[in-house]
Amino acid sequence: MAGINLGTKLRKLFSVEKLSDNFFDDLEDLLIEGDIGAKSVIEIINKLKLEIKKQKVKTESDFITILRNYLSDTIVTGNYKPDLEEINLLLILGVNGVGKTTSIAKLAAYISKKYNTKSVLSAGDTFRAAAIEQLVFHGNKLGMRVVRQQHGSDPGAVIFDTIDSAVSKGEKMIIADTAGRMHNKENLVKELKKIDKIIKNKIEEKRYKKILVIDATTGQNGLRQAESFHEAVGLDGIILAKYDSSSKGGIVISIGKELNIPVLFLGTGENYTDLVEFNKELFLNNLLGL
Repeated sequence: MAGINLGTKLRKLFSVEKLSDNFFDDLEDLLIEGDIGAKSVIEIINKLKLEIKKQKVKTESDFITILRNYLSDTIVTGNYKPDLEEINLLLILGVNGVGKTTSIAKLAAYISKKYNTKSVLSAGDTFRAAAIEQLVFHGNKLGMRVVRQQHGSDPGAVIFDTIDSAVSKGEKMIIADTAGRMHNKENLVKELKKIDKIIKNKIEEKRYKKILVIDATTGQNGLRQAESFHEAVGLDGIILAKYDSSSKGGIVISIGKELNIPVLFLGTGENYTDLVEFNKELFLNNLLGL
């Protein structure tokens, strides 16, 4: 966490305050600094107070164990496994700048390696010419086909054409990009709902997943982003991009607690191989410096 993880700060705080009222006030500030949303933090603090009293906790290690267990219970996890008997589609969502296009490339590389199948990439963010160019660049590097139209084309039409094209060629995996920003939120939501309807009419629901990319360094804005996209189309999972051991990433606790959306992957670097399946135990160990 900017060089000092939450666990280090907790231990320093514990040695000074020893579970006093001041300790819990300072703990609340620390958890919010760790990007756990304020609403979730208040609930966590109240639960911790009850549990500490119930278990008569006095030591630092016992306290951190209770905190870790409680945080573990709030994080929702899942795994992604395509059913390659039929066509699958991953709709990748996220605001501009979170690493969405790079995450698409990493997902394509991950699926290629793990399931031995190449993805068709769909350039559904037609509002940014750079997004189309980036996807074509990644497709060329990965040796994967990219379906695209001109800048400013109808995004729904691009994804519609991608599905028809993939079906005709017997391809089983589509990863589709989407716009992260339009003139206003209302227009974005309307566009996403239209795309969602097009896909649902052509692909079985169990083979269609909507995944949101969140920047691990964004902080509590990540929860607002998740709320907006979840309200628009219903999310099936999260990719936490730009995450490393110094990132906070506590926002996944709030997202799990308030929206019940599973974290599927962590983006850990710039290379195509730098996408790992989310491991809750490792994540909590990093967060708490264990």
